[in-house]
Amino acid sequence: MPSSSPEPLVRPLNLLLRPQPARVVLRPYVPADNGGVPGTPSPPRVRRILDRVLVLDADTLAAETARVLTNLLSRHRDVECVLQRRFYDLVEQQAAGCALTPDQALLAGAYFVEEYSFEAAALFNPSIVAHPDQSGIDPGTVRIVLSLRGVGEGHISSIIFRTGKFSTAGGLVLDPPSRLAASPQIEFIPGGAPDDPGVRLYFGEHEDLSELVIFPVTLRQRHGIEDLRLVRFTEDDGHVTWFGTYTAFSGEAIRQELLRTRDFVGFELNALRGAITRTKGMALFPRRVGGRYAMLGRQDHENIWLLRSNDLYQWDTGEIVISPRWPWEFIQIGNSSPPIEIDEGWLVITHGVGAVRNYCLGACLLDKKDPSRLLARTARPLIRPSEESRDGYVPNVAYSCGALALGRTLLLPYGVADSFTAFATVSINTLVAGMT
Repeated sequence: MPSSSPEPLVRPLNLLLRPQPARVVLRPYVPADNGGVPGTPSPPRVRRILDRVLVLDADTLAAETARVLTNLLSRHRDVECVLQRRFYDLVEQQAAGCALTPDQALLAGAYFVEEYSFEAAALFNPSIVAHPDQSGIDPGTVRIVLSLRGVGEGHISSIIFRTGKFSTAGGLVLDPPSRLAASPQIEFIPGGAPDDPGVRLYFGEHEDLSELVIFPVTLRQRHGIEDLRLVRFTEDDGHVTWFGTYTAFSGEAIRQELLRTRDFVGFELNALRGAITRTKGMALFPRRVGGRYAMLGRQDHENIWLLRSNDLYQWDTGEIVISPRWPWEFIQIGNSSPPIEIDEGWLVITHGVGAVRNYCLGACLLDKKDPSRLLARTARPLIRPSEESRDGYVPNVAYSCGALALGRTLLLPYGVADSFTAFATVSINTLVAGMT
């Protein structure tokens, strides 16, 4: 009897995610205070704008407030709450005891928000985890959360989410994104230096995760929150938290920060500390290894490093565990996904940078007890730019921030040319068998 043909290693899925410029979020806006005429005392600009609102007659005030609300209600959630928060956060301190009507407060708050098209330019570099809610799911199916890097005006990156279901039999089905976007309540919390606080974001009630937009809030993030690498982390006592490392870009410097959530409703964002956190690409293991937290990173922008720490927020030392070997990774090799625990060890999706700055995706296998031991790696890329998928904002780039194992199938989402997102499945059996 003839033997069956080998299982294909990589199967591209007929599914692409492209940016949707019509999706917008309300975010804080503060017009510059240019100081007025030199030598002439002038109240702050916020107060000057407020004074203009306060002198509107009742009919004009009502009409303008109604116009603003009508324009916003069709694509934002809790519009009046957002405008009220902006009034209390910024304008009330300039009101000098004035008694404002509700319409005056709403309209004044509206001058200090803006609509931001958070994925107008690109939607790429995805990460993926199992959804916190797996109720009502058929056997062999998993509900997923996909995080994506959306790029909007000013090439500023934000984090957004999509949901869906994946099964080896039925493939991947993504839920359509909501027409609404939710703006979080923002609270600064202790973290880092006194002038460098952490941030707590609370989104409250929402219909699905596609409404949430995590946009830059602090000065250290102001030019982008980039490349979230989500991981479902299980403590030794069974406690589960979702963490995500990401790159914060101030415009002058980068650093690694950590997102933390237990419910995808409230999020805490804090900077990582230590000598090796001023870089990109750190990815947390989904549990402690040998009693310590562990990460992979590319601290020297050439090799993959293994990092260990007793403190989740403090990272000072590491060691090189994988170096460039094959032509498609001669410039750099780095981890793409957080490590994925399979029977054979820790499976890691990697990226390599080769000739003409081509970014390809590969994989490696690390020892489960001692991940400093490299067991095997792919000699050829799993996914590389092709004539059909090499053009975009940054040509010749295939890049991912995460993958998800379901049985012996790996669901691998990846960014194409820093522009849009594609998907593939990978046979874990064939992948491991073909490593050297």
